[in-house]
Amino acid sequence: MLRHFPPRTNPMRQYTNNAMTRFLTALLALTAIIESSAAERPNVILIMADDIGQECYEPYGGTSYQTPELNRMAAHGMRFTHAYSNPLCTPTRIKIMTGKSNVRNYAAFSILRKSERTIGHMMQEAGYHTVVAGKWQLFGAAHYSERFRAQGTLPQNAGFDRHCLWQVEQLGSRFWGPTVTVDGETQTLPDDVYGPDVYCQYLLDRMEEYRNEPFFLYYPMALVHSPFVPTPDSEDHQSKNKQQNFADMVQYMDKLIGRIVRRTEELGIAERTLILVTGDNGTHTSIRSQQGERVVKGGKGLPTNAGTHVALFALQPRTVPPGTICEDLVEFSDFLPTLAEAAGVEPTTETDGQSFLPQLRGDSGSPRESIFVYYWPRPEKGEPKRFVRDKRWKLYGDGRLYDVRNDILEKSPFPENRRLKIRQRLAGAMSSMPAEGQSLLKFD
Repeated sequence: MLRHFPPRTNPMRQYTNNAMTRFLTALLALTAIIESSAAERPNVILIMADDIGQECYEPYGGTSYQTPELNRMAAHGMRFTHAYSNPLCTPTRIKIMTGKSNVRNYAAFSILRKSERTIGHMMQEAGYHTVVAGKWQLFGAAHYSERFRAQGTLPQNAGFDRHCLWQVEQLGSRFWGPTVTVDGETQTLPDDVYGPDVYCQYLLDRMEEYRNEPFFLYYPMALVHSPFVPTPDSEDHQSKNKQQNFADMVQYMDKLIGRIVRRTEELGIAERTLILVTGDNGTHTSIRSQQGERVVKGGKGLPTNAGTHVALFALQPRTVPPGTICEDLVEFSDFLPTLAEAAGVEPTTETDGQSFLPQLRGDSGSPRESIFVYYWPRPEKGEPKRFVRDKRWKLYGDGRLYDVRNDILEKSPFPENRRLKIRQRLAGAMSSMPAEGQSLLKFD
């Protein structure tokens, strides 16, 4: 009789097979984690227009200018009603780049101190491709006083892998026939070349290049700053009418933002790309704009609402709830911690900001109770201004208190013996910040 024996097993082969199974299972799990992490870590495009208050946008009740792309963005995303900048460009640019109040790190106009850690550094270290295009004005270009010239930071030293910028080491034109520095090389382009098209196209090209990898694009636009000149879409290319040219520039700014948004859709990356759009300060003082029944005079350089109340739009399909309005306070030190949370990292520097990412996702978050602004654009002369405000009340460092909701031009301060609880609350917030800022001449 034949006997049938079970096949002999090879213990080593069985061990190898089990080990391989465990390895493959772990690899699949790790791949799923990486893919999940990539999905949760969005690309980020941060757009900051130049010299435009919230009164200029149709979603904020403006009727003087056409902004169809931003209308679409507001309909499909979120807009904030209480976003506040500093009154002038460089102070705001330093704040948004560093996540710190100007009282801690602002030293001179057009200067980002070399020692500062930036939003670019943070996103670069988080594994993002980092790109900046548009307006720099943070190095101290050749036309500034010798004591400030070249005392600031070059874009490649501020955490950006690639750049296409106006006013790095040279001034030149920002619009027609622009002087542009591209990845460290400066050139002046022909007179028929429009600078804003160049900066925007550079970003569109990088989006194409990095479509399959995480990227951070910072777009400090040249529009709609003076000089107020015709755009490629203007009917009269010889126009000297500042108000009409400004209107054309607003419409062209809107068009370029639309190009950025639509490229994310064309590349199939819209759902994993967070886009934020704001402005660095109020509108130029020579411009008048209709907002509802009010005519708003531009307040650039002023600490009033006209100089500091800016638009803020957010878009990310399937993440940012469409057609929503957020009434929480936001100021420019908040962008750095917000992007840190979106990237899943800790801020690489101490910050005065507060993340509003939960609000972007439709949650309540931890809204600010107040914001603090320290304003001294040229610390080598004059005196600084300080104020703390919430949605309604505003207290200056010299004790003036205004009900901004009902006194938007700040004409009637309350007597010192009035609204004592409000004064006490805002004064407490002010006392939590340093009273004295910095100066490049004094500290470096």
